[in-house]
Amino acid sequence: MMTIRFALIALLALSVGMASQADAQERALRVALVIGNAKYPDAEAPLKEPINDVRDIAAELKRVGFEVETGENLGSDGMRRALEKLYAKVKPGTVALVFFSGYGIQSSRQSYMIPVDAQIWTEADVRRDGFSLETVLNELNGRGAGVKIALLDASRRNPFERRFRSFSAGLAPVIAPSNTLVMYSAALSSVVSDAGTDRSLFAAELIKEIKVPGLTAEQALNRTRVSVTRASRSEQVPWISSSLAEDFAFTSGPTSTAVAATPPAPATIPRPEPAAPAPATAPPVPAPHPTASQPAALTPAPAPAPAPAPAVVTAPPPASEAPRDENKILLALADDPTVKTLNVKINENGEDVGALYRRGQVYASKGAYFAALKDFDAAIKLSPKDVEAYNNRCFVRAVTDDLSGALKDCNEALRLRPNFVDALDSRGLVNLKNGQSKNAITDFDTALKINPQLTSSLYGRGIAKQRLGQTSEAELDINNAKAMDPDIVKEFAGYGVR
Repeated sequence: MMTIRFALIALLALSVGMASQADAQERALRVALVIGNAKYPDAEAPLKEPINDVRDIAAELKRVGFEVETGENLGSDGMRRALEKLYAKVKPGTVALVFFSGYGIQSSRQSYMIPVDAQIWTEADVRRDGFSLETVLNELNGRGAGVKIALLDASRRNPFERRFRSFSAGLAPVIAPSNTLVMYSAALSSVVSDAGTDRSLFAAELIKEIKVPGLTAEQALNRTRVSVTRASRSEQVPWISSSLAEDFAFTSGPTSTAVAATPPAPATIPRPEPAAPAPATAPPVPAPHPTASQPAALTPAPAPAPAPAPAVVTAPPPASEAPRDENKILLALADDPTVKTLNVKINENGEDVGALYRRGQVYASKGAYFAALKDFDAAIKLSPKDVEAYNNRCFVRAVTDDLSGALKDCNEALRLRPNFVDALDSRGLVNLKNGQSKNAITDFDTALKINPQLTSSLYGRGIAKQRLGQTSEAELDINNAKAMDPDIVKEFAGYGVR
């Protein structure tokens, strides 16, 4: 009888303790910052999804008891102020949540949320203008936040990645403090194309699961992952990392025992593997664009010898004979904030090599090739060992059919920096346009050994193999490149390669 009494007392104490813990969670301050960045000046058009998504997410978080601050199209100062305001609200035990929808980039194994006014041309610019997720989480933890939740819908193809390639696309794993839950809308180091819809699949499925009473936050996010994976037929598989030491539920109710099933692995996507293997969720890598790159950390065997130029090549027309379309482009770019800033710098100092080089990149990325060529000429004259400028001028000359000059520039870039992957990729394009298919394959092969996810080299190699009659191998490379970047065919056609 005494044993039963003690058992009942112990059971009562346990139930009271559990109720107290639940009550404490209910009473814990909940604060959230929800940011949607859609209008990036460097993008061809504003993103359609972020603004609607953040409004829907904010409304749902308010419904479940969060004190929510929202920000739309925030620049660097706006994001900094919004984060500082969030930090100021955090007290010991606070549940703090950050939702970001827009462009994200990883650099030095960290993920950065990008403000709309970011000026990104090199990897160092990402760290200067972006906001590190790890820094944000550590700051929240340092302020005493109990549960930290970060939800990033930022694994999108973005305009900045075309300017440098010494990085992995998509987002990086996060080293977060304890009691933290992080979710990305896509797998690590992978990106998804913007669907062009008014709302993202990720945000829509997340809201559905937040509404379910009694689900722990981990269960809600796992169910979101399964739903997104199934709805996208495994083309988009969200990533989750958790170090939660306590159960937290967005919506109160009876604790759910439902456990989300394991989502299909990305490798089940019916996609042929390239000859130089790339992950099934391989992110798109820019086609041969003017870039600024860092030397590869690991270098393979020395680059192959340059192919001899054919006897007949086409020289570019003089600048005065530049296509009329270029004059329209330059007229439109006159109002571009980046070009305006660079123009001021160059007017103040005509020997500002960095400004000349960056303006050349802007012109080239927008198709104003003859204006870009002038800037790269000036940059190289001022800095004869500027390997990046040689590579960019090689690319511009290749596109404008000065193939002999392009080959010389690429060879000089590779002399200055052996195994420079961008220059190998550019020289492959030159050889492809010169009709030197075997030499093009050699360059693309070497580039792909350094970076197996280099879409432009994969597609270029496919075209070269196609021309040599290696039909099955060509089809494999071309299909994989198109799967990684659906615009790659159109892009190469713009370079005069079909």
